[in-house]
Amino acid sequence: MQRPQLPVIDFSGFDPAADGGPTWEATREQVMQALGTCGCFEAVYDRITPELRQSLLEVIAKDLFRLPLETKLKNASDKVYDGYLGRFPNLDYESLAIKDATLSDAIPSFASLMWPDGNPNFCERASSFTKKLAELQGMIRKMVLQSLDVAEYHEEQMQSTWHLLRFSEYGAPGEETRKVGQMAHRDANLLTAVCQLNGVDGLEVETRDGQWLQATPSSPASFFIIAGESFWAWSNGKVYSPMHGVTVSGKETRYSVLLFAMPKNERPIQAPVELVDDKHPPIFKPYYYDDYLRFCFSEEGMMQQFKLVAYCGTDATKEADA
Repeated sequence: MQRPQLPVIDFSGFDPAADGGPTWEATREQVMQALGTCGCFEAVYDRITPELRQSLLEVIAKDLFRLPLETKLKNASDKVYDGYLGRFPNLDYESLAIKDATLSDAIPSFASLMWPDGNPNFCERASSFTKKLAELQGMIRKMVLQSLDVAEYHEEQMQSTWHLLRFSEYGAPGEETRKVGQMAHRDANLLTAVCQLNGVDGLEVETRDGQWLQATPSSPASFFIIAGESFWAWSNGKVYSPMHGVTVSGKETRYSVLLFAMPKNERPIQAPVELVDDKHPPIFKPYYYDDYLRFCFSEEGMMQQFKLVAYCGTDATKEADA
């Protein structure tokens, strides 16, 4: 029997500015089905070439993590999850992040901290990668809003979003026994795109019906799209935010590049009125993103498996299969 796989959706040849036609509509239906049932899918997206992604993961990311610790610590941030992560007990994991990565000066500013010459090659490749991956995320979000008949909110939602680009390294355990690289969790943001080094898998996702599936790319042009809790709340449960984590095995280090679409803190996250009625009451109370992040990393929040449910769930949460 064939092992169940995450849905695969082909965006090859899509124009990021398009939003109609038979192919768009068929793909939109697949996207909504996947995000409603799994909260995750594999996106085949040829606007980012295999050469570009491989250069980021096989050369640039490796060079980045070979830098001295004191250099990498220049990326540290006082704000939760905005910068360097590492030095965890019993966890061979390091990560560096670039805030507001789609803004023109963000990637060069990061590079100037890491390398004396600012590494123009890194800047060019990381900027191109980020721009094209953000376009894919924008298409996916537009498709979801169209499916929910609330397309008029798309521009507002995009304007209230910023992007975080994160490079991660997971040390190889040096044996075949699988080892946790990142504990199972839900992302708090809107949407995450994951690019992992071909042949070095590790991402695992739990679907809405409780199946854990291995995220193994079917194409060298594949990315994994994961819905975050903010999209779950904003869509009033129509989009599902899955538990997911990383396990590593063998002797090869795992590298990944992730782009997070993050809600700005200037307005509360809440479902639009069109998605709420007597039959579909709000499953989460309105909340501000930064306040929720602080809860997630508080002593109380760290104890909760379903953090958003604990933070602002309502009586309708269980009925919505949260």
